Amino acid sequence: MIALRADEFARIMGGTLHGLDPAIIITERPVFDSRKAAADTFFLALKGEKRDGHEFIAEALANGARFAIVSQKTHYPSILVEDVMEALVLLATEVRQRLAKMTVIGITGSQGKTTTKDLLFQILSTQGETISPEGSFNNELGLPLTLLSATEMTQFCILEMGARHMGDIAKLTHIARPNVGVVLVVGTAHIGEFGSRERIAQTKGELIRELPEGACAVLGTYDEFTPHMADGLSLKVSLFGEGHDCQVRAADIEFRDGRAHFDLVTPQGRQAVALQLFGSHQIANALAAASVADYLGVPLETIAATLSTATNRSKWRMEITNMSDLTVINDSYNANPESMRAAIKTLVHLSQERGGVSWAFLGKMQELGASERSAHQEIGRLAHDLGIDHLVDVGGAGYLMIPGDVMQSQTQEHACANIESALDLVDHFQPGDVILIKASRSEGLELLAEKIKERWSHLRDGQEKI
Repeated sequence: MIALRADEFARIMGGTLHGLDPAIIITERPVFDSRKAAADTFFLALKGEKRDGHEFIAEALANGARFAIVSQKTHYPSILVEDVMEALVLLATEVRQRLAKMTVIGITGSQGKTTTKDLLFQILSTQGETISPEGSFNNELGLPLTLLSATEMTQFCILEMGARHMGDIAKLTHIARPNVGVVLVVGTAHIGEFGSRERIAQTKGELIRELPEGACAVLGTYDEFTPHMADGLSLKVSLFGEGHDCQVRAADIEFRDGRAHFDLVTPQGRQAVALQLFGSHQIANALAAASVADYLGVPLETIAATLSTATNRSKWRMEITNMSDLTVINDSYNANPESMRAAIKTLVHLSQERGGVSWAFLGKMQELGASERSAHQEIGRLAHDLGIDHLVDVGGAGYLMIPGDVMQSQTQEHACANIESALDLVDHFQPGDVILIKASRSEGLELLAEKIKERWSHLRDGQEKI
């Protein structure tokens, strides 16, 4: 974080100092988990639905935090404010204004935000100091925390912007003041919260509508809403996709071992890219990152080379483990109909290329509202249509077909009430099989992924000893 005097720090947040010298210089970073407090931190005593951060101030200070931001009086070194979250927003807003030379990139969309952020981070890091969120830190808490990790040496700050309600992204944009706004795609994630794709599009479009005049809008061409989000606005626009009308596009696409190979075409020219990430959906994420990098003046050769070596920096997102004779795809961090379709197609690619049997262990997709039942059934039909060998419904999510609904399908269906019953299917795996585990984060299927690998290793070890 940039250096601030304690009294200036308090003034920005509208707070008062208690037990702190007004003249000391504060450069520490904030934490809200007392277990992660260290010597270079200060503690945010946030009040949650279940726990009050004020209960953990002593633990945070014992772990090394220098002081706490509080909303109720305490005898510990602290700055007393009316609302800790609002104070954090005020501080982040001020820091962003002071770092006027830093280029900020805001990324939103129904899917792909984290992967795009990871790819762009790896590209821009070749040009100068770059920061980005850990995981999917994309809300009113995560975005300010990421901004506050910037210093005078930071050249690029990449921010994810998520939303639960209309107006959320507009608020985040006001804090971040992005130089570049990226909208990847409008899908059906969180449709239960918003009610329609049109309302989702309006919410994602808040990023573009709130950009300052002369900023750049980087827009995907994978739905009917996103390409038009900058219409009538005084912004520079860069479209990405696979059409010839896109400033940045992919040409001559082919797949090898589930990974996309294509020619990256930009205003700078044409360069070959061989992604290390699995799945056709990664093309859009790579193009979005390339579009931002191209606009910011990164040489095409650097963009293509980095995309061809970039890895997934965030866990449980198409995380592929190649065991000696089994391939496990752990994509258990999040799930919506679009990402579920992409994951199943990747499973098909890999199983066909490796000659093994395909297994799809699928848990519930959350926040789909009234469309939940039909969305799960559509994914089930897709699994049958694509020829998935085994479709495993974990926890009664609703992927299995009504008898007679699917004709002439070779897909075998399995209903498993929980993770433990799903594990029994490991006994039916054969060498060369490809396994997909996917669900919304709250379903906890990352545990299933680990247990499948453990059980398979145990089974194979036992067979080798016989």
